[in-house]
Amino acid sequence: MIQDIYPHIYHNEYKDFQPENTDFILVFHRNTVMIRFKEEHLRYPTFSEMQSFSCDYEYLFSIDNYKYFLALPKSCHLEEPSIMIDGYHYENVRIFRSAASRHTAFAGITAHHLFGWYQSNQFCGRCGQKMLPDHKERMLFCPDCRNMVYPRISPAVIVGIINGDQILMSKYAGRSYTNYALIAGFTEIGECAEQTVAREVMEEVGLKVKNIRYYKSQPWAFSGSLLMGFFCDLDGSDQIKLDTSELAEAGWYSRDEITLEDDHISLTREMIMHFKNGNIS
Repeated sequence: MIQDIYPHIYHNEYKDFQPENTDFILVFHRNTVMIRFKEEHLRYPTFSEMQSFSCDYEYLFSIDNYKYFLALPKSCHLEEPSIMIDGYHYENVRIFRSAASRHTAFAGITAHHLFGWYQSNQFCGRCGQKMLPDHKERMLFCPDCRNMVYPRISPAVIVGIINGDQILMSKYAGRSYTNYALIAGFTEIGECAEQTVAREVMEEVGLKVKNIRYYKSQPWAFSGSLLMGFFCDLDGSDQIKLDTSELAEAGWYSRDEITLEDDHISLTREMIMHFKNGNIS
């Protein structure tokens, strides 16, 4: 999966570092990132290439001994990026799903998750004052009312529903991602992950399930989520009642009917492959 970057090591302990010339700088504009390609591998600008721009910089994390920082331009233009460097261009962050360099892609999408948090919390939601970064932990605080805001991580479930030698696969309605997926949804206040599984399955395809069992989790920065994968068994009728506001289609598929290949990126695809290869029944 995208976070599996071994032998590289991800260090997300918060440190109050300042950028140095060889440190990597992540520059975003909305859902695009500034990159260039070198021998088919994507590259980010270094701090030495950013000297002519007026920015604040927030330390994000390190991979091995390489530090990554987020550029926060002091003048922000809503329609056009305020930072342009010769040889670089902006690409949609979806490129991280197919980038050849796994650890570089993981760095990029993780940085975009934090970029969204910083952008959405520039001002206090309680009193409207400018938020300031804390220098001891990853947190923003209001100097007036002392409101504290931490990075948002939304728990969600991915559900592999098993019916004998078949698994239920679906396609989303109205989304850019058009491949087959599994039932998924966010955990609501007051419920545990297993209750989320049962509720989402009932809401989206009208089925009851039993024997809900945990498989694996994944940080999924594309939606700011922590995904929790579960397998479960059909309990009763296999008649699908499709929620067309969420799904374009859903159906039961045997192992031989699954034509997808492992993308080594998503928990969803790994779970489908786990079933296809006979590792779950």
